[in-house]
Amino acid sequence: MAAPKIIVLGSLNGNLEPALKKLATLHSKNNFSLAILTGDVFSPTTDADENDAAISSLLNGTLEVPLPTYFTVGNHPLPPRIAAKVEADEDICPNLHFLGKRSINKTSDGIRIVALGGQLDTHLVGGQSKEQHLPYHTADDAKSLRGANTADILLTSMWPANVWNGSKVALDPAQKAEVQSSESIAELCAALKPRYHLSASPGAFFYEREPFVHPTENESDGVSVSRFISMAPYGNDAKAKAMYAFTLNKSDDTIPPGITPSPFIANRKRPREDTGFSRYDRGHQDGHHGKRHGKRRRAASPPPGPDRCYFCLSNPNLSTHMCCTIGDDAYITIAKGPLPTPTTFADKGLNFPCHLIIIPLPHAPTLASIGSVADPSSDAVKAHNEMTRFRESIQAMVSTKSSHKLGVVTWEISRARNVHLIWQLVPLPADLIQRGVAEAAFKVEAENQELPAFTARELSLEDQPSLGDFFRVWLWADNGEDKIKGKSLVMPLDPEQRFDLQFGRRVLAKLMALEDRVIWQDCAQAVEEETRDVEAFREAFKEWDFTA
Repeated sequence: MAAPKIIVLGSLNGNLEPALKKLATLHSKNNFSLAILTGDVFSPTTDADENDAAISSLLNGTLEVPLPTYFTVGNHPLPPRIAAKVEADEDICPNLHFLGKRSINKTSDGIRIVALGGQLDTHLVGGQSKEQHLPYHTADDAKSLRGANTADILLTSMWPANVWNGSKVALDPAQKAEVQSSESIAELCAALKPRYHLSASPGAFFYEREPFVHPTENESDGVSVSRFISMAPYGNDAKAKAMYAFTLNKSDDTIPPGITPSPFIANRKRPREDTGFSRYDRGHQDGHHGKRHGKRRRAASPPPGPDRCYFCLSNPNLSTHMCCTIGDDAYITIAKGPLPTPTTFADKGLNFPCHLIIIPLPHAPTLASIGSVADPSSDAVKAHNEMTRFRESIQAMVSTKSSHKLGVVTWEISRARNVHLIWQLVPLPADLIQRGVAEAAFKVEAENQELPAFTARELSLEDQPSLGDFFRVWLWADNGEDKIKGKSLVMPLDPEQRFDLQFGRRVLAKLMALEDRVIWQDCAQAVEEETRDVEAFREAFKEWDFTA
């Protein structure tokens, strides 16, 4: 059975005849499964002649609705004749279905639509509102709908509060001031995780936010992605988008490009004394300060799933303000407690620490564990390719912005006991890489810690399953004269071997005389400082950001 095609219209405000004729033309060419009308279908002025004529045409069958079409109450009451009709029959006429102000519906195509019309009225006495034709609802109305558990489409008259958080889609202050939003609607969207959340814009503008991912309760739940779309009024003078079509493919669980974390997640900072899994460098492999204490903690606490992993976008505690850019299969974030300071590279053209982390979207301890390493279409190959593209783009940005005075060191710890694989990147003076000083420093530190020796080798994704656990570091510098120093060093690791998770950071701290910053917790920044560093990176990376 083909996935249903759906068309959405903005507020008609009584312009039923031209809108339905246009809808009929589009339906004849596209064979839509259904249409959804957002906002006010009828004219806000209930005694207007045109509105009354349109209503008469609907009721006597002169004006036909070409396909199953659904709506709820908008920001104004339903006209008296329509209210009386829906009280008696629910359907206005063939194909025009009133969903009710507060309802859970399932269409003949199996599409689950949850509707909550009207504005939140905080003055109403508690409980659920009764009059279906009046444009007001209570917080309890919204709360009661959470019992639907899921929805393919959530249709509301109000916007969810703060839906623009974490979005690159511009919403100017005047538009934001017009929007009526509600925490209750935001909580409803977060609870139902609809594939599409549809609403109507109060002014003549169209708004489509990037898709966002919801946190999950269990790792087996999979990824839930929502799209919020608010339609401009039909026939608006600004020619803003008032019609939108999409295919609802329920079996498609792929992560769409440009996805962001949920805008409804509160940015809560994890307390310093927390001994659980921390955001960076600690706890995602060994991560303990004392060996016996660490073993005891691992025995008592199972590895976190995506909802508790501090590198998964579905984690409700993710510090979303630290995310720099999100691709199809990986994303970049700044490091918490960066090794360099904002002034470390100021004399070389970088006014921010530039300690970055590249993270694959799939929740997995190694790239090879994500999927087949031989299938070009597998999630493992796609994640590896995009992570590599991010790394190379950052290298090019750092070299260009520093006039080739800086190179980049990238390292990874790939172990089956990991919770989530990451690549960390830190700029380093290019001459330390060009002259082999950085390579020697990594080898000496390995000897000092009595670790296995490094081997210079290019480690392909296909080679990784047979290698097992390993530490890898890339050393890269460009002197601006087409002389690129690029080298990969690989250290095999015994699965039972305890490994210093600060190894890469420790080596670079010694090279840059930053030994007092080896422990990231000692370098923690305020949210304002982290936000500033993210904005500085985005500005510097604009030319190389292939996700934009």
